[in-house]
Amino acid sequence: MSGVVAAMRRTLLSCTILAHGGRAALGMIAGVAGLGVAQPAHAVERPFVHVISNVIGISHQEFAALTTALSLLGFSVVSAILLMRTRLRAARTETGLRGEIQSLQSEADRYRALLFAEPQILIAWPAGEDRPQISGDVAALTGQEHPQRILAFGTWLAAGAALQMERAIDTLRDTGEGFWLNLTTSKGTPVEALGRAIGGQAVVRIRELSGVRRELAETNLRHKALLQETEMLRGFAQAAPWPIWAKRADGGLQYANDAYARAVDAASIADAVERKLELLDSGSRADMERALNETAAFTARLPIVVGGERRFYDVQALSIGGGSVGMAVDVSETNALNDALARMMEGHRRTLDQLSSGVAVFDGRRRLAFYNDSYRRLWDLDRAFLDSNPDDSSVLDRLRAARKLPEQPDFRAWKAKLHEAYRAVEAEKDTWYLPDGRALSVVTTPNPEGGVTYLFDDVTESLDLARRFDGLIRVQRETLDNLAEAVAVFGSNGRAQLFNPAFASMWKLSNEALGEQPHIDTVETWCKPLFDDAATWRIIREAVTRIGNRVAVPLKLERRDGSVLDCMTMPLPDGATMLTFQDITDTENVERALRERNEALETADQMKVDFVHHVSYELRSPLTTIIGFAHLLNDPTTGPLMPKQAEYLNYITASTNSLFALINNILDLASIDAGAMTLEIGPVDIRKAIDNAAEGIQDRLAHNRIELKVEVAPGIGTFVADGGRVVQVLYNLLANAVGFSPQDSAITLSARRTDHHVIFAVTDHGPGIPPEVKDKVFDWFESHSNGSRHRGAGLGLPLVKSFVELHGGRVRVDSVIGKGTTVTCDFPIDQAAHRNAAE
Repeated sequence: MSGVVAAMRRTLLSCTILAHGGRAALGMIAGVAGLGVAQPAHAVERPFVHVISNVIGISHQEFAALTTALSLLGFSVVSAILLMRTRLRAARTETGLRGEIQSLQSEADRYRALLFAEPQILIAWPAGEDRPQISGDVAALTGQEHPQRILAFGTWLAAGAALQMERAIDTLRDTGEGFWLNLTTSKGTPVEALGRAIGGQAVVRIRELSGVRRELAETNLRHKALLQETEMLRGFAQAAPWPIWAKRADGGLQYANDAYARAVDAASIADAVERKLELLDSGSRADMERALNETAAFTARLPIVVGGERRFYDVQALSIGGGSVGMAVDVSETNALNDALARMMEGHRRTLDQLSSGVAVFDGRRRLAFYNDSYRRLWDLDRAFLDSNPDDSSVLDRLRAARKLPEQPDFRAWKAKLHEAYRAVEAEKDTWYLPDGRALSVVTTPNPEGGVTYLFDDVTESLDLARRFDGLIRVQRETLDNLAEAVAVFGSNGRAQLFNPAFASMWKLSNEALGEQPHIDTVETWCKPLFDDAATWRIIREAVTRIGNRVAVPLKLERRDGSVLDCMTMPLPDGATMLTFQDITDTENVERALRERNEALETADQMKVDFVHHVSYELRSPLTTIIGFAHLLNDPTTGPLMPKQAEYLNYITASTNSLFALINNILDLASIDAGAMTLEIGPVDIRKAIDNAAEGIQDRLAHNRIELKVEVAPGIGTFVADGGRVVQVLYNLLANAVGFSPQDSAITLSARRTDHHVIFAVTDHGPGIPPEVKDKVFDWFESHSNGSRHRGAGLGLPLVKSFVELHGGRVRVDSVIGKGTTVTCDFPIDQAAHRNAAE
């Protein structure tokens, strides 16, 4: 009926269109029929009407009315015909549709009955919709009352199964990829979930597995797991680096891996199986077959030649399912390592025997496994007892019985605590003080393989040294703290490690701040208010932080408060640097005063020398005139003199000669003191020099009736010196000896020669020199008669000393009160060698 109604609606719509546009449509039809091209109605209407009206002889208006009437008549006829045809077709279609609907309904009922013959659920998501259509026995299968709650899979499926289900459904709805899952509910019931994309819908069927299907599913799962396990084992066997094989019951090779094929030099596994290549030799195979028949297992370490090289393998074989499987693990390196380990252990044993420390190793059963000779000698134990492998307790009991262990109030508890080392994981260290006064350092170390190793070291001397060292450190600390000198020690990192209170007080620093071990730069900043000399502080910093070329550096610091410090940077052997500061303000003031006084004395002495030079020069000129006129008056050519006049003239001559000699001596001493005296070096005949000196003293010897004894070895020869000064030295010595010798006595002048010196000695028998005067005999103008006839200015011996020392020699005076004096002068033979040595 709906088809008929639609046809009628289409017919009425066509009539309406024709009624409103019949004329236009007729014009278009005429245009198409007559011209072949459709034109607009107003373009063809007039020519067509005009032609027709001319043919039939009617007016234009009449023809238009006629045309409209004919159009309505034709439309009515066509509409009636179409309406009848539509009614007939609709009647036939309605009858067929009713039959088809009944057939589809019957078929749908059959499918539904078949589909829900067992408990299951269907969930369908139409395309483009999020709310699914759910059908089936939801409550029986899931326990959920409301069908939509089935979508909360976590409420009725196991945790892993719910997540797996959600991911599979998301993939199905997004990409159309189907799935088939075997899941488990939260109650442990197995279910099957099947998802497919059907007719544009995502459909999921969930049903419980039971009976044959359940057994089949479990069988499939076991089969799948077995296949996976088999593939995994095959992959492992192929990847294993050891030869692995399987043999049939008749001994034929059934399976081998790549390592087996390489070991038997086969091209491939198939080649090894086809050629039945054996890894073991015949004897080893026979042993393996016999062991498999008897015990179903075979284990041995066998030599196998692989790649032309003899190597060792650990072969394992088992009888399985009428055949056998085997594996060979290459242990050549392990075997070599074991041999090396055995050699190393033997070497260690020999090394331990050479140690001074006592070593005892007890195994896991607490029995003595090893000891060295130092251990035996330390405890004075019998070697036979130790070789019997006694247990730890037996050894301790024997030592206790011999009173060689520390005294313990509870020996059993002490021994139990000691044996805790067998269960410990870290070494323990202790010190035993033995009754005989020794101290032992004991280290108990648990062994990885079980047991304990004892190390005994006699530390008696070390502890004694440590005690003495600690005492020395305390003494040094107290000494350092009580020093007036400020001391600070800076480490190699430039930080203050040690200081005494004097250092903190001298630089006005706090002990707390210095206790923080400040850097030298920080200490410099603290000290700058008292001393701000950048150059000096740079030297101190470099001395503290320098790595190489470490030397002691003395410094003098004049601080702003007027104090003067004497500083010394002293490098220490451990890389540290010690700074010492001594307040020398008072010393500096005294030194300054002494320096000023010395400069004044030197100035006065120079004035004295200048005065002596000046006076001697001024006296020498008139004295030379007096001597000249005295000689002139004494000359017979000037006329005779009266005896009294001649006597007076002789007194004048003698006095002027003495005064002239005195002035010459003063000038010589002044020249020597001023450093202006130069020697005229040349060869000096020793015997001749003695004769010249003796000749000048003859008149005084004769006047005082004194005998001169000269003791000179024949052929004494010459030496290098200033001859005039040597004669002057000998003359002054003889004159000094004559002055102190009593009348009718003798003086001795001796000369002897050594390898490097010529030694002159003049001895008199006068009163001698008192000890309090002996140190002053070489001072200027020091003259002591000591009860003798000697009178003089006291310049003879000072002049002798100056001339001898100018030659590089030395003068010695030996005197005995009442028995006389001996003056000895040593002259070096070679003046050139003396000058080189002096330079």
